[in-house]
Amino acid sequence: MSTFRIKASLRKHYSQEKPQINLEHPKVKVFLPWIFPITVLLLWQLLAVMGVIPPQVLPAPLSVVTAAIKLTQSGELPRNIGISSLRAISGFIIGGGIGFTLGIINGISRVSESLFDTTLQMLRTIPNLALLPLVILWFGIGDEARLFLVSLGVMFPLYLNTFHGIRQVDPGLIEMGRVYGLNAWQLFWKIILPGAMSSILVGVRFSLGIMWLTLIVAETIAADSGIGYMATNAREFMQTDVIVLAIVMYALFGKLADSVARYLERSWLRWHPNYQKS
Repeated sequence: MSTFRIKASLRKHYSQEKPQINLEHPKVKVFLPWIFPITVLLLWQLLAVMGVIPPQVLPAPLSVVTAAIKLTQSGELPRNIGISSLRAISGFIIGGGIGFTLGIINGISRVSESLFDTTLQMLRTIPNLALLPLVILWFGIGDEARLFLVSLGVMFPLYLNTFHGIRQVDPGLIEMGRVYGLNAWQLFWKIILPGAMSSILVGVRFSLGIMWLTLIVAETIAADSGIGYMATNAREFMQTDVIVLAIVMYALFGKLADSVARYLERSWLRWHPNYQKS
């Protein structure tokens, strides 16, 4: 037997013996994304127990869990989560609604784009933090200021992606709709909006991320409730476990919001070939 045949036989043998992981299996798809975070947590806990990471610098994961249990039993954590969630959702609805509406209007109308787009792009480039002194003068340090900042943060990603999605709709499809006798509303509802939906949902995912990012900053402005207030208050008393808990809560809510957006993608874009495979 030639050397080439021997090597080919060995490759075939080992390829048959090598276990294959089915990445499309439902249990594998659920567990695989969590392998790395769980590994990091286990390593973090091990280093904390060994004393490599001092608790004053970064508390162990079990200490954070203990702090979460205590704050849940006292009712402080659920109350702050509820208040922060209400602020975030309210800001997303207001700012996202405005951005979505402006994106549709400017995407459909060239006249409206000429009138408003330049102004919106100028406003978009202003950092939210630069507006803080003015926002405090306008609204004080109440929830109105926080709601304004969150709304402003989520508005522009939705505006840009809605505008871009509408402009990317194939003109041939719109012309075909007109040939079939669709009126303006039917064209928008059956051709333009579905065609722009994938880009709009990308804007939703960006907006949801910015929503939590802006809320973190907003809740540090003399707030008396919310997760940001909880973290700021914990800093005064050097409670690093509570500070880490607040950061973890923001991360979990961000992941939850992103999962909701991906579910909407799969649900609303079933007709799209690229989303049928995911």
